[in-house]
Amino acid sequence: MAELLLDSSIRVWVFLPIVVITFLVGIIRHYVTILLSTEKKAEMQQISDSQVMIRSRMLRENGRILPKQSFQMRKHFFNNETTGFFKTQTREAVMKNPITDPSMMADMMKGNFTNVLPMIIIGGWINWAFSGFLTTKVPFPLTLRFKSMLQRGVELSSLDASWVSSASWYFLNVFGLRSMYSLILGQDNAADQTRLMQDQVSGPAIGMPPDPSKAFKAEWEALEICDHQWELENAEDELIKFMAYYEK
Repeated sequence: MAELLLDSSIRVWVFLPIVVITFLVGIIRHYVTILLSTEKKAEMQQISDSQVMIRSRMLRENGRILPKQSFQMRKHFFNNETTGFFKTQTREAVMKNPITDPSMMADMMKGNFTNVLPMIIIGGWINWAFSGFLTTKVPFPLTLRFKSMLQRGVELSSLDASWVSSASWYFLNVFGLRSMYSLILGQDNAADQTRLMQDQVSGPAIGMPPDPSKAFKAEWEALEICDHQWELENAEDELIKFMAYYEK
């Protein structure tokens, strides 16, 4: 198979413009999102319940570094049958319907306007303006399964799978410039498309589920079966052996 050589003009008129356009669109999307965003007011009860869930999860994950008595005291606070937090606290389920809640409908429209619409418009324009160009080549061999991902718009069965088309180069930049956005705009920026998609799928990290009572019950069950294994039980003996070994 003959080796392809790219014209140097492709670097100036295709490769770099796609990078610059994608980067500037992300910057614009960040500031537009800030302008259109509305401050969400969280109730004190929701914040308190969220912090309790985090404390319980941290106790399950890191309780092994606590002495058994300290672990049992914290577990008693959460799981005691008569006075435990998860047994005595009851919350009403708050189910929000996006169809009947104007604020949720507005947030969905703003999200589509700032995230989905620019990607469709810019992606379609780049696919039309730079259609059929090969922009770069990855420095390692790839299998034929990567052709559909890296060579959108270039249908050549004999072409090496390592070559990247202009349309695929755009999508690689959309998800690959997150480090630059974090460096320039900060860690929590609205230009990072990957973080926005994760938030849409999983929701905010400290948000409570629609039914807190079920969440309390699930956390109670998880903490109830958690077995305490203190990792520092023989720490003094190990330290003495360590010091005796080096004194020799």
